[in-house]
Amino acid sequence: MNGEIDSHASIEHKGLVLSTLSKLKQVCNHPDQYLGDTAYVPSESGKFKMLAELCEPIAQNHESVLIFTQYREMTEHLAKFLETIFGAKGFIIHGQTPIKKRQKIVDAFNRQETYIPFVVLSLKAAGTGLNLTKASHVIHFDRSWNPAVENQATDRAYRIGQKKNVIVHKFVCSNTIEEKIHEMIESKQKLPMMQSVRLQKAGWPRFPMKI
Repeated sequence: MNGEIDSHASIEHKGLVLSTLSKLKQVCNHPDQYLGDTAYVPSESGKFKMLAELCEPIAQNHESVLIFTQYREMTEHLAKFLETIFGAKGFIIHGQTPIKKRQKIVDAFNRQETYIPFVVLSLKAAGTGLNLTKASHVIHFDRSWNPAVENQATDRAYRIGQKKNVIVHKFVCSNTIEEKIHEMIESKQKLPMMQSVRLQKAGWPRFPMKI
């Protein structure tokens, strides 16, 4: 009986820890994500400011970018903000985006008959099956615990048919839980030789953007 109680308490403790970590990560994205508000004032988030700083020259060069986030609720707010930077609409892909609609988005983005500056994607929805080679920039707005998940997302831009360099930006808030996550990810990627070799062959610039 004592063992069952201890086990139950341990599971609850792990759940509490994970929940707390997720909330801390939400604060790093934007305080309104944690608070459940809808205002998302850009000046209240260092990441939104950094996103604008990165995307303004991308817009000037008429290039396109993929923005990845773990949180579906962030996708619409990011897209709305990006529209003000690019002066044009982009697309959103998340777990509830129908398969047929995803393919239409991919086709339209790669054709670029009219300028489509960005696609905001949730990590889970963008792991496989998407070929978005018109993007010359990839931004990871928040970090995943699993480096393989991030690499799979980045692969959406670096597919057969990609003819230009792809620059990868990863946002990390200094002196926060995100910095710890970044350190953990970096240590994970140093362990397996296969992972290290794969990254070297890919030849992408991979670096965190500290805020």
